[in-house]
Amino acid sequence: MMWFFLIVLVAVILYVVGIYNRLIRYRVEAENSWSQIDVQLKRRCDLIPNLVETVKGYMQFEKDTLTKVMEARAKAVGSGDMQSRLKAEGEISGLLGRLMAVWENYPDLKANKNAMHLQEELTTTENRIGYARGHYNDIVANYNALLEQFPSNQVAKMFGPFQKKIFFEMPEIQKEAPKVKF
Repeated sequence: MMWFFLIVLVAVILYVVGIYNRLIRYRVEAENSWSQIDVQLKRRCDLIPNLVETVKGYMQFEKDTLTKVMEARAKAVGSGDMQSRLKAEGEISGLLGRLMAVWENYPDLKANKNAMHLQEELTTTENRIGYARGHYNDIVANYNALLEQFPSNQVAKMFGPFQKKIFFEMPEIQKEAPKVKF
């Protein structure tokens, strides 16, 4: 009879250790996935001043958009917490999307090789950010689900500082198709 209880106790301990390790794995994966996004966001922030400098002479009517892009970049670079950073990065994505949509209205700009190279770099970076965002959100969903499901929620409460992670959502401005007037 004592062996039975000892076996059950060992099984419960191993089960709890397994849950704890899953929580740790998802937390570390979410942090790693965020760092991959962060690399792409940094790359985009580094490209923005070059883009603005290149196109501002051509896009006389878009100075307001260019100013907003630079302001959003400053907010993103200077943000202190993740929530405000994600909001600022979302603004940048929306504004760059709008900027790229009106790009077509400037034939001289389309002929500028430097501007075209920057546009290609930004498009590639935006695609990488989109892919990394999807991967990050998948991991965060799994991690957050573990924090809410029984019995892993009890293990999380007992053993550690496990807190829900926020999703990197697409800003409302990006969900709308850009309007281009000819």
